[in-house]
Amino acid sequence: MFPIQDSIPRKCPALMNWTIMGICIVIFLFETALPPKILEHLTYLYGVVPARYTHPDWAVSAGLSPAPIFPLFTCMFLHGSWIHIIGNMWTLWIFGDNIEDEMGPWRFLAFYLLCGLAASVIHIYTNPDSTIPTIGASGAIAGVMGAYYVLFPRARIIIMIPIFFFPFFFDVPAVFFLAFWFLEQLFSGTFSILSPQMSGGVAWWAHIGGFVAGMLTYRFFLNHQYCRRRFPDHSRPWGLLAPRDRL
Repeated sequence: MFPIQDSIPRKCPALMNWTIMGICIVIFLFETALPPKILEHLTYLYGVVPARYTHPDWAVSAGLSPAPIFPLFTCMFLHGSWIHIIGNMWTLWIFGDNIEDEMGPWRFLAFYLLCGLAASVIHIYTNPDSTIPTIGASGAIAGVMGAYYVLFPRARIIIMIPIFFFPFFFDVPAVFFLAFWFLEQLFSGTFSILSPQMSGGVAWWAHIGGFVAGMLTYRFFLNHQYCRRRFPDHSRPWGLLAPRDRL
């Protein structure tokens, strides 16, 4: 299932959401211009390598400083391929604007970084011996999805499912789509623990950690007056769909 659009029009320009997306895209374009060896070194330096935190002797022998703080944040802005960044940025485009509506730009940024941090910590905890760097915004975006799950359960999500190479479009409740997505991560994460060699290189538990962190912490970042104060005319949404009552 690939999400295409949601039914909740944003009330404000999603300035912080767009800024985060812009930074990720610019950094990725910079990555594509780097020679492979330098890119690999950058990934190890600024990505999350669990063994740097659990095996400091290995980190020193590999020429890396043990247990640094900055990779827990910088990893959110690095991506490994075009599919990786397009998938992440598209998901953030769909769900991030509505969460920023509820929080305001700066609270949304703090919330986003907190969810990404939680995702990195859970990944280290569940893969303590891994020497493979983990990069990507998916853990932080999972937190945004967790907040969306609680705040907009009755929203509608247009999804695309390819069947025999033909795209079919369906309209499903957000609570169904996000619950299915979470259960998929949980199943895959459990399977990756039982068979680590079959994990497919995806940080499943980072997604789970980010989603749960978003569900549990979103309420501390809410600022419902933000959009009402700046854009009192709710009949003129900034979203792509026609106006409808807020769910």
